Amino acid sequence: MQELLDADGDALTRKAVELALGGDTTALRLCMERIAPARKDTPVNFDLPAMKTAQDASQAAQAVLQAVSEGQLTPLEGASVMALVEGYRKALETTELEQRIAALEATQ
Repeated sequence: MQELLDADGDALTRKAVELALGGDTTALRLCMERIAPARKDTPVNFDLPAMKTAQDASQAAQAVLQAVSEGQLTPLEGASVMALVEGYRKALETTELEQRIAALEATQ
């Protein structure tokens, strides 16, 4: 099946474009979905405090919740940003723990 489609791909594409230009709405939709696909994700813009420590992540999380409650972010966008904040918090926390362990080991 794939070999057949590969062999006739250009002809099928040309036919779909011809049908779309001829007014076939299904072919038009198919062509438009390939030319300009729907965006799956969009950038968001809102104030987020700097995170230099794991504790700062709680302030960042509060900023995300406030942005959602004020309508600056959709709940889905807020959840995506919150996942980023949580991942960064874990990285900061790991770094802080490594520094503490290194300091303890240096005193022994």
